[in-house]
Amino acid sequence: MSELIDNKAHRIETLKHIIRHLHAGHAPEQVKRQLSEIVKQTDYSEIMAMEQELIAEGMPVEEVRSMCDLHSQVTREVLVQLAPRREIAPGHPVDTFKRENEALRAACSAARAAVAGARVLGEGQDFTPVGFRLRQAFNDLMDIDKHYQRKEHALFSCLERHGITGPAKVMWAKDDDVRALLKQAGAVLGQSNGLGQLQGEVAAAMERATAAIEEMIYKEENLLLPMALDTLTEEEWGEIWLVSGKYGWCLVEPRNGYTPPAAVTPQALDLPKSGVVMLPTGTVTVEQLGAILSTLPLDLTFVDADDRVAFFTEGPERIFARSRAVIGRKVQHCHPPRSVAIVEEILKDFRSGQRNVAEFWINFHGKYVHIRYFAVRDRQGTYLGTLELTQDIAPLRKLEGERRLLEY
Repeated sequence: MSELIDNKAHRIETLKHIIRHLHAGHAPEQVKRQLSEIVKQTDYSEIMAMEQELIAEGMPVEEVRSMCDLHSQVTREVLVQLAPRREIAPGHPVDTFKRENEALRAACSAARAAVAGARVLGEGQDFTPVGFRLRQAFNDLMDIDKHYQRKEHALFSCLERHGITGPAKVMWAKDDDVRALLKQAGAVLGQSNGLGQLQGEVAAAMERATAAIEEMIYKEENLLLPMALDTLTEEEWGEIWLVSGKYGWCLVEPRNGYTPPAAVTPQALDLPKSGVVMLPTGTVTVEQLGAILSTLPLDLTFVDADDRVAFFTEGPERIFARSRAVIGRKVQHCHPPRSVAIVEEILKDFRSGQRNVAEFWINFHGKYVHIRYFAVRDRQGTYLGTLELTQDIAPLRKLEGERRLLEY
Protein backbone atom coordinates (compact mmCIF):
# COMPACT_ATOMS: atom_id res chain seq x y z
CA MET A 1 0.00 0.00 0.00
CA SER A 2 2.92 2.33 0.63
CA GLU A 3 3.45 2.82 -3.08
CA LEU A 4 0.11 4.64 -3.17
CA ILE A 5 1.32 7.36 -0.84
CA ASP A 6 4.74 8.21 -2.18
CA ASN A 7 4.09 11.92 -2.34
CA LYS A 8 3.48 14.57 0.26
CA ALA A 9 -0.20 15.26 -0.47
CA HIS A 10 -1.09 11.59 -0.17
CA ARG A 11 0.89 11.23 3.05
CA ILE A 12 -0.90 14.21 4.59
CA GLU A 13 -4.29 12.77 3.65
CA THR A 14 -3.25 9.42 5.10
CA LEU A 15 -2.06 11.07 8.30
CA LYS A 16 -5.40 12.87 8.63
CA HIS A 17 -7.29 9.61 8.07
CA ILE A 18 -5.27 7.77 10.71
CA ILE A 19 -5.40 10.63 13.23
CA ARG A 20 -9.19 10.73 12.84
CA HIS A 21 -9.19 7.08 13.96
CA LEU A 22 -7.29 8.19 17.05
CA HIS A 23 -9.89 10.88 17.74
CA ALA A 24 -12.65 8.31 17.24
CA GLY A 25 -11.28 6.29 20.15
CA HIS A 26 -8.95 3.77 18.53
CA ALA A 27 -6.12 2.68 20.81
CA PRO A 28 -2.88 4.66 20.30
CA GLU A 29 -0.86 1.44 19.86
CA GLN A 30 -3.24 0.29 17.13
CA VAL A 31 -3.03 3.67 15.38
CA LYS A 32 0.77 3.70 15.72
CA ARG A 33 0.98 0.23 14.17
CA GLN A 34 -1.30 1.24 11.30
CA LEU A 35 0.74 4.39 10.72
CA SER A 36 4.07 2.58 10.64
CA GLU A 37 2.69 0.07 8.13
CA ILE A 38 1.38 2.68 5.72
CA VAL A 39 3.54 5.78 6.18
CA LYS A 40 7.19 4.79 6.27
CA GLN A 41 8.39 8.30 7.07
CA THR A 42 7.16 11.86 7.39
CA ASP A 43 8.62 15.20 8.41
CA TYR A 44 7.61 18.23 10.45
CA SER A 45 5.95 19.98 7.50
CA GLU A 46 3.53 17.11 6.94
CA ILE A 47 2.61 16.85 10.63
CA MET A 48 1.95 20.61 10.80
CA ALA A 49 0.02 20.56 7.52
CA MET A 50 -2.07 17.66 8.78
CA GLU A 51 -3.13 19.57 11.92
CA GLN A 52 -3.72 22.78 9.95
CA GLU A 53 -5.95 20.97 7.43
CA LEU A 54 -7.92 19.21 10.17
CA ILE A 55 -8.70 22.61 11.72
CA ALA A 56 -9.53 24.15 8.33
CA GLU A 57 -11.94 21.26 7.69
CA GLY A 58 -13.84 22.04 10.87
CA MET A 59 -12.16 20.11 13.67
CA PRO A 60 -12.23 22.42 16.75
CA VAL A 61 -8.87 23.70 17.94
CA GLU A 62 -9.74 22.43 21.42
CA GLU A 63 -10.15 18.89 20.11
CA VAL A 64 -6.81 19.04 18.29
CA ARG A 65 -5.21 20.49 21.44
CA SER A 66 -6.60 17.72 23.64
CA MET A 67 -5.20 15.04 21.30
CA CYS A 68 -1.99 16.59 20.03
CA ASP A 69 0.19 14.83 22.61
CA LEU A 70 -1.14 11.55 21.24
CA HIS A 71 -0.49 12.85 17.71
CA SER A 72 3.19 13.24 18.55
CA GLN A 73 3.33 9.88 20.32
CA VAL A 74 1.99 7.94 17.36
CA THR A 75 4.07 9.83 14.77
CA ARG A 76 7.46 9.85 16.53
CA GLU A 77 8.64 6.57 15.06
CA VAL A 78 8.07 7.72 11.49
CA LEU A 79 9.16 11.35 11.96
CA VAL A 80 12.44 12.20 10.23
CA GLN A 81 14.45 15.39 10.55
CA LEU A 82 15.34 17.23 7.36
CA ALA A 83 18.91 18.41 7.03
CA PRO A 84 19.21 22.04 8.20
CA ARG A 85 19.42 24.45 5.29
CA ARG A 86 21.84 26.84 6.96
CA GLU A 87 23.95 27.41 10.01
CA ILE A 88 22.32 29.23 12.92
CA ALA A 89 24.53 31.92 14.40
CA PRO A 90 24.93 32.14 18.18
CA GLY A 91 22.30 34.55 19.47
CA HIS A 92 19.88 33.90 16.59
CA PRO A 93 16.33 33.59 18.01
CA VAL A 94 16.30 29.86 17.26
CA ASP A 95 19.64 29.42 19.04
CA THR A 96 18.19 31.16 22.09
CA PHE A 97 14.97 29.13 22.04
CA LYS A 98 17.00 25.90 21.92
CA ARG A 99 19.39 26.94 24.70
CA GLU A 100 16.41 27.87 26.85
CA ASN A 101 14.95 24.43 26.18
CA GLU A 102 18.22 22.86 27.34
CA ALA A 103 17.98 24.83 30.57
CA LEU A 104 14.32 23.84 30.98
CA ARG A 105 15.23 20.17 30.49
CA ALA A 106 17.82 20.52 33.23
CA ALA A 107 15.23 22.11 35.53
CA CYS A 108 12.80 19.24 34.79
CA SER A 109 15.54 16.75 35.61
CA ALA A 110 16.31 18.59 38.85
CA ALA A 111 12.62 18.52 39.80
CA ARG A 112 12.41 14.78 39.11
CA ALA A 113 15.58 14.14 41.10
CA ALA A 114 14.15 16.06 44.04
CA VAL A 115 10.88 14.09 43.84
CA ALA A 116 12.84 10.83 43.74
CA GLY A 117 14.86 12.00 46.74
CA ALA A 118 11.67 12.75 48.66
CA ARG A 119 10.19 9.33 47.93
CA VAL A 120 13.08 7.39 49.50
CA LEU A 121 12.89 9.31 52.77
CA GLY A 122 11.33 7.65 55.76
CA GLU A 123 9.08 9.05 58.46
CA GLY A 124 11.01 11.33 60.77
CA GLN A 125 13.83 12.04 58.33
CA ASP A 126 14.69 15.64 57.50
CA PHE A 127 13.06 16.53 54.18
CA THR A 128 14.06 20.21 54.24
CA PRO A 129 16.97 19.87 51.72
CA VAL A 130 14.78 17.95 49.27
CA GLY A 131 11.99 20.51 49.63
CA PHE A 132 14.45 23.31 48.99
CA ARG A 133 15.74 21.64 45.79
CA LEU A 134 12.18 21.06 44.61
CA ARG A 135 11.26 24.71 45.15
CA GLN A 136 14.40 25.84 43.35
CA ALA A 137 13.56 23.66 40.35
CA PHE A 138 9.97 24.94 40.41
CA ASN A 139 11.15 28.56 40.48
CA ASP A 140 13.37 27.87 37.46
CA LEU A 141 10.48 26.28 35.56
CA MET A 142 8.25 29.29 36.23
CA ASP A 143 10.64 31.29 34.04
CA ILE A 144 9.11 29.45 31.08
CA ASP A 145 6.46 32.14 30.61
CA LYS A 146 9.06 34.44 29.02
CA HIS A 147 9.94 31.72 26.51
CA TYR A 148 6.26 31.13 25.71
CA GLN A 149 5.40 34.82 25.38
CA ARG A 150 8.19 35.39 22.86
CA LYS A 151 6.99 32.37 20.92
CA GLU A 152 3.30 33.34 21.02
CA HIS A 153 3.62 37.05 20.28
CA ALA A 154 6.78 37.36 18.18
CA LEU A 155 7.32 34.03 16.42
CA PHE A 156 3.66 33.17 15.84
CA SER A 157 3.01 36.70 14.51
CA CYS A 158 5.55 36.16 11.74
CA LEU A 159 4.32 32.65 10.92
CA GLU A 160 0.77 33.95 10.51
CA ARG A 161 1.97 36.27 7.72
CA HIS A 162 2.70 33.08 5.79
CA GLY A 163 -0.74 31.61 6.45
CA ILE A 164 0.40 29.27 9.24
CA THR A 165 -2.23 29.66 11.95
CA GLY A 166 -3.58 26.23 12.94
CA PRO A 167 -0.46 24.76 14.58
CA ALA A 168 0.18 28.06 16.38
CA LYS A 169 -3.32 28.01 17.92
CA VAL A 170 -2.87 24.43 19.08
CA MET A 171 0.58 25.11 20.50
CA TRP A 172 -0.57 28.24 22.34
CA ALA A 173 -3.37 26.20 23.93
CA LYS A 174 -0.80 23.62 25.03
CA ASP A 175 1.37 26.42 26.45
CA ASP A 176 -1.61 27.44 28.55
CA ASP A 177 -1.94 23.84 29.75
CA VAL A 178 1.67 24.00 30.94
CA ARG A 179 1.01 27.31 32.69
CA ALA A 180 -2.03 25.82 34.44
CA LEU A 181 -0.10 22.71 35.54
CA LEU A 182 2.73 24.85 36.91
CA LYS A 183 0.21 26.99 38.77
CA GLN A 184 -1.31 23.86 40.31
CA ALA A 185 2.13 22.57 41.26
CA GLY A 186 3.01 25.90 42.85
CA ALA A 187 -0.22 25.89 44.85
CA VAL A 188 0.30 22.43 46.34
CA LEU A 189 4.01 23.11 46.88
CA GLY A 190 3.21 26.30 48.77
CA GLN A 191 0.70 24.52 51.00
CA SER A 192 2.79 21.43 51.73
CA ASN A 193 4.10 21.12 55.27
CA GLY A 194 4.98 17.48 55.63
CA LEU A 195 6.82 14.60 54.00
CA GLY A 196 3.59 12.83 53.11
CA GLN A 197 2.37 15.76 51.02
CA LEU A 198 5.77 16.13 49.39
CA GLN A 199 5.77 12.46 48.39
CA GLY A 200 2.14 12.51 47.31
CA GLU A 201 0.30 15.45 45.78
CA VAL A 202 3.39 17.64 45.31
CA ALA A 203 5.29 14.86 43.53
CA ALA A 204 2.29 14.08 41.31
CA ALA A 205 1.74 17.74 40.40
CA MET A 206 5.41 18.26 39.53
CA GLU A 207 5.48 15.11 37.41
CA ARG A 208 2.47 16.28 35.41
CA ALA A 209 4.02 19.71 34.86
CA THR A 210 7.47 18.45 33.87
CA ALA A 211 5.97 15.88 31.47
CA ALA A 212 3.97 18.64 29.75
CA ILE A 213 7.03 20.90 29.51
CA GLU A 214 9.15 18.14 27.98
CA GLU A 215 6.41 17.32 25.48
CA MET A 216 6.32 20.96 24.39
CA ILE A 217 10.11 21.02 24.06
CA TYR A 218 9.83 18.03 21.71
CA LYS A 219 7.17 19.79 19.62
CA GLU A 220 9.18 23.00 19.41
CA GLU A 221 12.44 21.38 18.38
CA ASN A 222 11.03 18.75 16.02
CA LEU A 223 8.09 20.62 14.50
CA LEU A 224 7.84 24.34 15.22
CA LEU A 225 11.43 25.58 14.92
CA PRO A 226 12.32 23.57 11.77
CA MET A 227 9.14 24.87 10.12
CA ALA A 228 9.92 28.44 11.18
CA LEU A 229 13.48 28.21 9.82
CA ASP A 230 12.15 27.05 6.46
CA THR A 231 9.40 29.68 6.36
CA LEU A 232 10.53 33.01 7.81
CA THR A 233 12.72 35.53 6.04
CA GLU A 234 15.97 36.87 7.46
CA GLU A 235 14.22 40.20 8.01
CA GLU A 236 11.51 38.48 10.06
CA TRP A 237 14.11 36.71 12.21
CA GLY A 238 15.74 40.09 12.71
CA GLU A 239 12.40 41.53 13.76
CA ILE A 240 11.89 38.70 16.27
CA TRP A 241 15.39 39.28 17.64
CA LEU A 242 14.70 43.01 17.97
CA VAL A 243 11.45 42.67 19.93
CA SER A 244 12.45 39.67 22.06
CA GLY A 245 13.93 41.77 24.84
CA LYS A 246 10.46 43.07 25.71
CA TYR A 247 9.53 39.60 26.95
CA GLY A 248 12.80 38.67 28.64
CA TRP A 249 14.84 35.47 28.59
CA CYS A 250 14.16 32.11 30.17
CA LEU A 251 17.03 30.93 32.42
CA VAL A 252 19.74 31.88 29.89
CA GLU A 253 20.59 35.01 27.94
CA PRO A 254 21.28 35.20 24.19
CA ARG A 255 24.84 34.63 23.07
CA ASN A 256 26.76 37.14 21.01
CA GLY A 257 27.24 36.46 17.33
CA TYR A 258 23.94 37.14 15.56
CA THR A 259 23.57 40.33 13.53
CA PRO A 260 20.13 41.17 12.11
CA PRO A 261 19.80 42.47 8.54
CA ALA A 262 20.63 46.15 8.14
CA ALA A 263 17.01 46.93 7.35
CA VAL A 264 15.96 45.67 10.79
CA THR A 265 17.32 48.10 13.37
CA PRO A 266 15.67 50.08 16.15
CA GLN A 267 16.22 53.21 14.06
CA ALA A 268 14.64 51.67 10.97
CA LEU A 269 11.52 50.73 12.94
CA ASP A 270 11.16 54.07 14.74
CA LEU A 271 8.21 56.25 13.88
CA PRO A 272 9.03 59.50 12.09
CA LYS A 273 9.38 62.40 14.51
CA SER A 274 8.50 65.07 11.99
CA GLY A 275 5.06 65.93 10.68
CA VAL A 276 1.96 67.46 12.20
CA VAL A 277 -1.29 65.76 13.19
CA MET A 278 -4.26 68.09 12.83
CA LEU A 279 -7.22 67.11 15.01
CA PRO A 280 -10.59 68.82 15.54
CA THR A 281 -9.47 70.00 18.98
CA GLY A 282 -5.90 71.04 18.20
CA THR A 283 -2.60 70.27 16.52
CA VAL A 284 0.38 68.23 17.73
CA THR A 285 3.53 66.95 16.10
CA VAL A 286 4.03 63.22 15.62
CA GLU A 287 6.77 63.31 18.26
CA GLN A 288 4.51 65.08 20.75
CA LEU A 289 1.63 62.70 20.11
CA GLY A 290 3.84 59.65 20.59
CA ALA A 291 5.21 61.09 23.84
CA ILE A 292 1.72 61.96 25.11
CA LEU A 293 0.39 58.46 24.48
CA SER A 294 3.45 56.86 26.08
CA THR A 295 3.03 59.05 29.18
CA LEU A 296 -0.53 57.94 29.89
CA PRO A 297 -0.73 55.66 32.97
CA LEU A 298 -2.58 53.03 30.96
CA ASP A 299 -2.10 50.85 27.90
CA LEU A 300 -3.98 51.45 24.66
CA THR A 301 -4.36 49.04 21.73
CA PHE A 302 -6.44 49.81 18.64
CA VAL A 303 -7.84 47.04 16.45
CA ASP A 304 -9.18 48.20 13.07
CA ALA A 305 -12.47 47.28 11.38
CA ASP A 306 -10.81 44.21 9.80
CA ASP A 307 -9.90 42.89 13.28
CA ARG A 308 -6.19 43.60 12.78
CA VAL A 309 -3.97 45.23 15.41
CA ALA A 310 -3.21 48.69 14.03
CA PHE A 311 -1.62 50.52 16.97
CA PHE A 312 -0.56 50.23 20.61
CA THR A 313 1.13 52.51 23.10
CA GLU A 314 4.58 51.81 24.50
CA GLY A 315 4.46 53.02 28.07
CA PRO A 316 7.31 52.35 30.50
CA GLU A 317 5.36 49.70 32.44
CA ARG A 318 3.00 47.87 30.11
CA ILE A 319 0.76 45.37 31.88
CA PHE A 320 0.56 42.95 28.95
CA ALA A 321 3.70 42.80 26.83
CA ARG A 322 3.39 43.90 23.21
CA SER A 323 5.90 43.95 20.39
CA ARG A 324 5.71 45.55 16.98
CA ALA A 325 5.44 42.08 15.50
CA VAL A 326 1.72 42.15 16.38
CA ILE A 327 1.00 45.07 14.03
CA GLY A 328 -1.25 43.79 11.26
CA ARG A 329 -1.95 40.57 13.13
CA LYS A 330 -5.53 39.35 13.52
CA VAL A 331 -6.55 40.16 17.08
CA GLN A 332 -8.03 36.67 17.46
CA HIS A 333 -4.49 35.32 17.09
CA CYS A 334 -3.17 37.64 19.82
CA HIS A 335 -5.21 35.92 22.53
CA PRO A 336 -4.91 32.43 24.00
CA PRO A 337 -7.39 30.03 22.35
CA ARG A 338 -9.50 29.75 25.51
CA SER A 339 -10.45 33.45 25.29
CA VAL A 340 -10.95 33.76 21.51
CA ALA A 341 -14.69 33.08 21.76
CA ILE A 342 -15.08 36.06 24.12
CA VAL A 343 -13.06 38.29 21.76
CA GLU A 344 -15.23 37.19 18.83
CA GLU A 345 -18.41 37.93 20.76
CA ILE A 346 -17.24 41.43 21.69
CA LEU A 347 -16.26 42.26 18.11
CA LYS A 348 -19.55 40.89 16.77
CA ASP A 349 -21.60 42.96 19.24
CA PHE A 350 -19.54 46.10 18.53
CA ARG A 351 -19.76 45.65 14.77
CA SER A 352 -23.54 45.14 14.87
CA GLY A 353 -24.06 48.15 17.15
CA GLN A 354 -25.57 45.99 19.89
CA ARG A 355 -22.89 47.04 22.38
CA ASN A 356 -20.32 49.83 22.74
CA VAL A 357 -18.42 48.83 25.89
CA ALA A 358 -17.18 45.59 27.46
CA GLU A 359 -15.10 45.45 30.61
CA PHE A 360 -13.33 42.97 32.87
CA TRP A 361 -11.17 43.16 35.98
CA ILE A 362 -8.63 40.56 37.06
CA ASN A 363 -5.79 39.97 39.51
CA PHE A 364 -2.59 39.73 37.50
CA HIS A 365 0.96 39.52 38.87
CA GLY A 366 0.11 41.52 41.97
CA LYS A 367 -1.91 44.12 40.07
CA TYR A 368 -5.66 44.72 39.96
CA VAL A 369 -6.15 45.14 36.23
CA HIS A 370 -9.17 46.86 34.69
CA ILE A 371 -9.61 45.98 31.00
CA ARG A 372 -12.10 47.93 28.93
CA TYR A 373 -13.03 47.59 25.27
CA PHE A 374 -14.74 50.47 23.43
CA ALA A 375 -16.34 50.42 20.00
CA VAL A 376 -14.84 53.22 17.88
CA ARG A 377 -17.25 54.80 15.39
CA ASP A 378 -17.24 57.80 13.08
CA ARG A 379 -19.84 60.57 13.26
CA GLN A 380 -22.22 58.55 11.12
CA GLY A 381 -21.94 55.59 13.47
CA THR A 382 -19.88 53.43 11.12
CA TYR A 383 -17.72 50.94 13.02
CA LEU A 384 -14.01 51.81 12.68
CA GLY A 385 -12.54 49.35 15.16
CA THR A 386 -12.10 48.56 18.83
CA LEU A 387 -9.99 50.34 21.44
CA GLU A 388 -8.62 48.31 24.34
CA LEU A 389 -7.73 50.24 27.49
CA THR A 390 -5.84 48.40 30.25
CA GLN A 391 -4.97 49.94 33.60
CA ASP A 392 -3.71 48.84 37.01
CA ILE A 393 -6.33 50.38 39.29
CA ALA A 394 -4.98 48.97 42.55
CA PRO A 395 -3.63 52.42 43.61
CA LEU A 396 -6.97 54.05 42.76
CA ARG A 397 -8.91 51.57 44.87
CA LYS A 398 -6.91 52.67 47.93
CA LEU A 399 -7.90 56.33 47.65
CA GLU A 400 -10.02 57.73 50.48
CA GLY A 401 -11.26 61.16 51.42
CA GLU A 402 -9.81 64.10 49.47
CA ARG A 403 -6.44 65.64 48.60
CA ARG A 404 -6.66 69.35 47.82
CA LEU A 405 -3.06 70.37 48.55
CA LEU A 406 -0.02 69.67 46.36
CA GLU A 407 1.78 66.59 47.60
CA TYR A 408 4.22 64.48 45.61
